[in-house]
Amino acid sequence: MKRSPKQLAEDVQAIWKAGVDAVKSDQLVFDAVEVVDDTLFVGDSQFDLSAIGRIFVVGGGKAGAGMAMGLQKALGERVLDEKQVRGLLSVPADCVEELSHIQLKAGRPAGQNSPTIEGVEITRQILQMCASMTVHDLCICLISGGGSALLPSPIDGISLAEKQEITKFLSGNGANIEQLNTVRKQLSRIKGNGLAMSCQAGSLVSLIISDVLGDPLDVIASGPTVPNSTTATDALAVLKSFGVNSIEKFKGVMRVLDEKAKRHPRNDSRTTCSVVNYVIGNNAVAVDAAGIEAEKRGYSHAMHCATSMEGQAEQVGEHLATMALKMQSEAGPDCLITGGEPVVKLADESVRGLGGRNQQLVLAAMIEAMRQRPESSLDGVAILSGGTDGEDGPTDAAGAWADGETIQAMREKGLDAEAFLQRNDAYRFFEPLDRLVKTGPTHTNVCDVRVVVVDRIQPQPK
Repeated sequence: MKRSPKQLAEDVQAIWKAGVDAVKSDQLVFDAVEVVDDTLFVGDSQFDLSAIGRIFVVGGGKAGAGMAMGLQKALGERVLDEKQVRGLLSVPADCVEELSHIQLKAGRPAGQNSPTIEGVEITRQILQMCASMTVHDLCICLISGGGSALLPSPIDGISLAEKQEITKFLSGNGANIEQLNTVRKQLSRIKGNGLAMSCQAGSLVSLIISDVLGDPLDVIASGPTVPNSTTATDALAVLKSFGVNSIEKFKGVMRVLDEKAKRHPRNDSRTTCSVVNYVIGNNAVAVDAAGIEAEKRGYSHAMHCATSMEGQAEQVGEHLATMALKMQSEAGPDCLITGGEPVVKLADESVRGLGGRNQQLVLAAMIEAMRQRPESSLDGVAILSGGTDGEDGPTDAAGAWADGETIQAMREKGLDAEAFLQRNDAYRFFEPLDRLVKTGPTHTNVCDVRVVVVDRIQPQPK
């Protein structure tokens, strides 16, 4: 099947969007919760509503608003009123909406994935609500990616500014999500099972949308309802591996963690309530849905969903470019869909531009295609990489896409792709080329989805 550049551009975006649509948080929660007469089903758990006094809803994350909407719809007016349902979730500022029973508060500004004073206050109120529950109550916790930054609660001896600074330092030096959360959990009251330990309800059920590859429950949003598998000693090891122990401004953090490691060589994760955790959406769900859309559009697709942390975004992008050019000239799939979450080592702040890992990835893919095939590069190819949450780094874009016409436009405008890549300035590279993917908040978050589609190169007659 011959496909025009216009068709490839339309397909690559539609296939990616189908993946995101499949993990819309309101639908995921609505599908996981059901009321049948006097029985409430949440995940695989069921509760006799006549034995429940009140229902509380707590949590946080980028998908929090959609999750709360889906829960209210699933519970229905009768249960919402009879069980005096009320709750509080910490969400990004551009996700705040007025709901009838569950309050959504802005734990951070839009596009700024770091903890704030507002987030600290919301977290304090959530922990206070958890402590006010009784054995006759049910607590439903809604957790999604971004919860780590939206639910900050520094331990004694650590200021919010210090937590922000250490997180920024680790992120800027290429720390992955597991390493970041190992440190954050040890510096927090709510992370690493802290919410569950403070909850006095008879039962606590967490519905989780996973933004971590492989779905390790203790890592997603730093595991507020999951026993902590790492210790203060582990956190110290992460910090030392990044040379934090030799930096003067972090001496206080190192000292507090060192004291904690001596006092608590092991974790105490005991809870008074019954706790169950259910993953209701993840990266694999999005990748599978994208594959179904690719089939509908006539593609023979290959799919791969990473189950552990990936390497540098540039390396992933280079690999996708290599696969794209290979698919064009060989028999087999003509569409590749992958899921994952690479990292970016940031350029020095003095030269750093604006961008995110997905934009960086696509730019690296473009450069690799130009290196391998200088004349035609991405002709007959379209590549898109985007974050399912609608945010890519500190930008209003979910990611970016590129094709042969992108390279042509780049040359006409005299843009130096390599220079933009080196200073992490992919946003400003793709913006004038109209190749940014902008969705606004998607109310979900299951890592990244990448799509490559190709038009086969027809063999030349002999």
